[in-house]
Amino acid sequence: MAKHKTPLLDQLESGPWPSFVSDMKQEAEARAKNVKGLDYQTPVEVVDDLLGLLELSFVDGTTHWKHGGIVGVFGYGGGVIGRYCDRPEKFPGVAHFHTMRVNQPGGKFYTTAYLKEICDLWDLRGSGLTNMHGSTGDIVLLGTTTPQLEEIFFELTHKMNQDLGGSGSNLRTPSDCVGAARCEYACYDTQALCYALTMEYQDELHRPAFPYKFKFKFDGCPNCCVASIARSDMSFIGTWKDDIRIDQQAVAAYIGGELKPNAGAHSGRDWGKFDIQKEVIGRCPTECMWMDGKTLKIDNRECTRCMHCINVMPRALRIGNDRGLSILVGAKAPILDGAQMGSLLVPFVSVEDPYDEIKEVVEGIWDWWMEEGKNRERLGELIKRQGFQKILEAVNIKPMAQHVKEPRSNPYIFWKEEEVEGGWARDVKEYRKHHQR
Repeated sequence: MAKHKTPLLDQLESGPWPSFVSDMKQEAEARAKNVKGLDYQTPVEVVDDLLGLLELSFVDGTTHWKHGGIVGVFGYGGGVIGRYCDRPEKFPGVAHFHTMRVNQPGGKFYTTAYLKEICDLWDLRGSGLTNMHGSTGDIVLLGTTTPQLEEIFFELTHKMNQDLGGSGSNLRTPSDCVGAARCEYACYDTQALCYALTMEYQDELHRPAFPYKFKFKFDGCPNCCVASIARSDMSFIGTWKDDIRIDQQAVAAYIGGELKPNAGAHSGRDWGKFDIQKEVIGRCPTECMWMDGKTLKIDNRECTRCMHCINVMPRALRIGNDRGLSILVGAKAPILDGAQMGSLLVPFVSVEDPYDEIKEVVEGIWDWWMEEGKNRERLGELIKRQGFQKILEAVNIKPMAQHVKEPRSNPYIFWKEEEVEGGWARDVKEYRKHHQR
């Protein structure tokens, strides 16, 4: 029987959807009965006390977790998030409740054997509660005690060949979409690039030395299934340089109703007869599509790769063959200066092992950010403070039309002396100096 009454949490079980409260109660009961016959290394009442603490937070309208300083495993500065309860006398089971982030596999492919192994480990040495996955992408193991951290780390690394993820002011765990493993839209091998950069930058992942957190995310196409454009300091989005491939017979089949739009997906609503003008051409953000009689035409020079037409008519339209990725920088959620999306830095780069061209851009950005960034200032906030021109200089990329967000919005143009042929700026400076006299 539960120790704590939770009338407010109980309301969260009343809706039509599965409730985390029900899952926690189930786990609390299983631990109390010890249905697996385990020699628990953490308090048996950990989940029950967690429910009680959460209920108290609802009653008081404030959190009851306190900052307990730095806690981790030997040799690593990241991967463990220290968490302590401010009411340990009332909730001893969560006096310590540390979270461990575990580096997830590429594309989040798991075997059932692996999942059983990690759940068994966490049942024994943690609370049994997991989060699959956090916003960074890690396997998140919720709630253990300080003495168990090294034990868990040893079993992860020595028995499961598994590493911790990132936390703190470091490179966070890189995260990718399923990519070419299952998706026909993938423009590059997301898993290969994610793995390569994860292995290359292990020191930045485990030993915090940045002004603040830094996130890589890898999307195989502009559909952005891991939302890299909104959630990563450096976003890698697959794209193509040549024309969208068109199957005119399939276009006619969609118009005639032989093929269902959106790959047959539906939301329970009858949309009626497919109207290519209304549902595809009229929704093109750059108006680069039109029907020439019974032939679909696309002005690919105006296409922004939004993917809408391809998603609606996947049998008729395909991504191009000259594939690579775009690099965007500066996305983040609100921290110091509000939410912002990524800005285009590299319009197109081929994706070829060993990815030296990509690594050069990464390391140029880090050198600039670590030199110029303030404490707890994300890359996007530094770009906003110093201007996009500064990051272009840091990575030695020449300004181009794709970098312009709002043309003619700034009437002030500043020239550097060395950029002006014939020393014009120097002459003006001398003229002003003499004129003032």
